Amino acid sequence: MSNAFHDKVAVVTGGSAGIGHVTARKIAEGGGTVYITGRDQDAVTAAAADIPGDVIGVRADSRSADDLDRLFAQVERRSGRLDVLVVNAAAIATAPLGTITENVIRTVFDVNITGTIMSVQKALPLLADGGVVVLTGSMAAHKASRGRSLYAASKAGIRALARTWALELTPRGIRVNVVSPGPTDTPGIAQLAATAEEREALIATMGTGTPMTRAATAAAPRPANRSTRCAARSPAGPPCTS
Repeated sequence: MSNAFHDKVAVVTGGSAGIGHVTARKIAEGGGTVYITGRDQDAVTAAAADIPGDVIGVRADSRSADDLDRLFAQVERRSGRLDVLVVNAAAIATAPLGTITENVIRTVFDVNITGTIMSVQKALPLLADGGVVVLTGSMAAHKASRGRSLYAASKAGIRALARTWALELTPRGIRVNVVSPGPTDTPGIAQLAATAEEREALIATMGTGTPMTRAATAAAPRPANRSTRCAARSPAGPPCTS
């Protein structure tokens, strides 16, 4: 097994399910200490218990300055520093032009833009020189999809933030990068569908136009003798957050 993260300390926001949860698992498997966050305490606790290694679940909403202060204070007390920050918490909603409401605008941009800015800014005092910041973007920033203008705009904003922060943090040797997954079957996407049948239809169409002609999956391989526990609840109805 790789020790790429041996003696490293990482925070993964939105780590209770989907891409964030798999990312946290990979870091832990590589020997790192990982703090994962989410808004639901039960989901965060279950997700942390589901990953072998030094994994700590912290209930935190990335839109809340108080929650972020509490998160990074815990990291400082227990670990003393931060080497890797993965800002993965996100919100997605389907809202075609003409149906967009102020509430949907606030939900998407508060999580995806404000939450990203505050997460990175609050982490900076703890982030070691030479550390790494990874922001989860999306191919939605580059490829149009009906009804997803708010999500696409927010993810385009993530790319703009990363480019500027990479320049600003160069003196400290901190790298800032964006990963832009294509269509991926995650609990967050599943929440866009009201029924199981609608979800199946949504997932079936997500991969259209990709080389694999199907949606990717965030699921990680599990040992044969390890049980799988639900890491997050997925109530139906947009907008949804992780």
